[in-house]
Amino acid sequence: MAYLQTVLILSFCATSLCLTQSKNAILGEKYRWPTTVPYFLDKSLEINAKGVILKAFEQYRLKTCIDFKEWNGEPNYISVYKGSGCHSSVGNRQVGKQELSIGANCDRLGTVEHEFLHALGFWHEQSRYDRDDYVVIMWDQIEEGHAHNFEKHSDKVSTSLGVPYDYNSVLHYSKTSFNKDKEPTIVTKIPEFMDVIGQRMEFSDSDVLKLNRLYNCSAGLTFLDSCQFEQPNICGMIQGEGVNAKWTRVQSAEGGPKTDFTVLGQCQGFGYFMHFSTLTGNHGDKAYLESRLFYPTRGFQCLQFYHYNSGGDDDQLNIWVRVYTDEESSGDLRLVEAISGGPKNSWELYHVSLQVSQKFRVVFEGVKGRHASKGGLSLDDINLSETQCPHHTWRIRDFSSLLSTTPVGSKIFSPPFLSREGYSFQVSLYINGKTDSPDKMAIYFHLTSGPNDEHLKWPCPWQQASLEMMDQTPDIQKRMNNQRMVTTDPKKTSTDSAGNVEYYWDDPRKVGSQVTDSDGNSYYRGPGYGTTNFITHEHFKSRSFIKGNDVIFLLSLEDATGLLKQQLAEFGIPDIRDLKQANDDSVTASNGSSTATLAISVFVSAAMFMAVALGALYYVQRVRKRQMEREAEPERTDASCYFGDNVLAVLFGLLRFKSKVVLQMYHVMKIFAVFKRSRGTEDGNTHSTASSSRCSSSAPSLSVAHPAPDKHQKSGHHRMTGSHHQGYWEQLCAISNMRREVGGAKVHRKENQYKHVAQLI
Repeated sequence: MAYLQTVLILSFCATSLCLTQSKNAILGEKYRWPTTVPYFLDKSLEINAKGVILKAFEQYRLKTCIDFKEWNGEPNYISVYKGSGCHSSVGNRQVGKQELSIGANCDRLGTVEHEFLHALGFWHEQSRYDRDDYVVIMWDQIEEGHAHNFEKHSDKVSTSLGVPYDYNSVLHYSKTSFNKDKEPTIVTKIPEFMDVIGQRMEFSDSDVLKLNRLYNCSAGLTFLDSCQFEQPNICGMIQGEGVNAKWTRVQSAEGGPKTDFTVLGQCQGFGYFMHFSTLTGNHGDKAYLESRLFYPTRGFQCLQFYHYNSGGDDDQLNIWVRVYTDEESSGDLRLVEAISGGPKNSWELYHVSLQVSQKFRVVFEGVKGRHASKGGLSLDDINLSETQCPHHTWRIRDFSSLLSTTPVGSKIFSPPFLSREGYSFQVSLYINGKTDSPDKMAIYFHLTSGPNDEHLKWPCPWQQASLEMMDQTPDIQKRMNNQRMVTTDPKKTSTDSAGNVEYYWDDPRKVGSQVTDSDGNSYYRGPGYGTTNFITHEHFKSRSFIKGNDVIFLLSLEDATGLLKQQLAEFGIPDIRDLKQANDDSVTASNGSSTATLAISVFVSAAMFMAVALGALYYVQRVRKRQMEREAEPERTDASCYFGDNVLAVLFGLLRFKSKVVLQMYHVMKIFAVFKRSRGTEDGNTHSTASSSRCSSSAPSLSVAHPAPDKHQKSGHHRMTGSHHQGYWEQLCAISNMRREVGGAKVHRKENQYKHVAQLI
């Protein structure tokens, strides 16, 4: 035991050297990932976190040329797991499995984007070599042991890529990060940014610019077009032929609108939009506005645009796609959606889902109706991307007034919406926060009773809600939407006021309260689940969340059961929990155990710990050579060591990281199992002798037991009997059969069976 303790201490000392590793790293080309990054989602991740991660990947695809694919044996990949907090290494460390933690309370879009930016090669913004020109670090206010998080990197080991310092970066710490009291740890030299730094909404423009420069991106993978009609070429759009009317580019139109949506509330009369007038002309007059050609890669697209209707009640806007099947084709027109009526005299947001897999154009057709018109149909701020459209839009009108008059602790509710799976849901919003957080908006998701409740599964299983406040910046690539996601866990329970335990996401008619809306409709509303920290008022004011006095929420509720499926097992790495189960199932009864068995058990254990210690020493040297860098978020309370918070976590992390070590131990256990089965019990019973063909082709099954000490065994070496030699030969045959399984290692016969174990390790 003393020997084992020594080995444990040695392995701890070896792994603890990571505490003193250098924080600087030279981010050369070898630290770049390919533009398609392999990833693995560990089964430790919460289902909600998996959905958020996939959502973050979509933002990378929209705004950059970085793509992500499920790991399929590539030599280097990112393994995302639920660790202690949110943290990642910086750059591609070329270590095979590179871990990235999305722990508790890290499952928000901006945080996931933040951590993957680290993995792609970026340090925190306040670590820039020129940061002292823009912020002051209050060293005396930093928690003990966390000062290293505020170190800056010289321009010899890092680059700003020619981009100015960005207070709005998703990689910037907040003013109170790692503070020990209530005082800030970071003070901005421009006071207006004190409450802006630390945002976790989305990438800033500078974040995207730097990433695209680092990876030589020229365009977003899923981005197709964004048009505000500010230039006379109208984004390459063309007027359709063979029609008796046309769309015109204007700054205002008779009957409305008086301004475009791009600069609404900023510079009235200065922006441009497209307008089809129905003031004059005949019933049935048409005008076509066709986009340039697009070449899709995904087979689905989302068309987003603003539409202003000041025309007749039956004037109509039709959305078509012109699909080209070959080079000579003039294209086949397919009607996607017809828009008639609806709200008038205001810019309204529309989303139209397209399903096109061939070369195509988008066609906007304006049709004059029979009824009298005061103006016509207008279009502005068109965005087209190969993404999924949100399912619903909740527009809160006159939000400026609500923001100034709504009491703290008071909430408003969205209308009930219906998901594609048939579930009815609703959102509640505390505009000025709850009583304990008056400077932050709070948001909650509720299930409500609906028309399909009798045919749905209850408790509601694994439906993921996306609650997204839309930044109304015209270009979709420059938006910083604020989003939270909630997933219904059918096993989640709560206790009511009477002490009864009930399922949280059960039928709202069972666990909810009956309510009546402003229209007199009565329904049941279930309990809400969300956050008191949806967005601070300062961050809300920092972007175009409010435009024309209105705020827009994009809402979806999608089936997330597919996220329950585990990704393909990591190649060549047996699951430790599966090994443990195999051990338990294969233990065979015995009346006693010999000292030789105990000796082998102790020796194997000691040897395995020695292997861990040596592996740790090797790993630390490798770390130092590569100048490993790891960036921690303030949510993480320990930033001391790469692999964990204590010795056991370090050892386990090392075993996970070094798959070959795990495999070696696994095969040692197999050999030991064979040896144990070959031995007789101490009361004289023996196993049958080996067959004449001693080396069969089948590998021995796993059977590991932990024998008790032999009470008859005296000190000294144990002498092998004939039956023991038979077991020895079985063991030797097993080693021969397992050569290819352990990488072709040559194992030769020795006089002492203990040497076989040592040699294999």
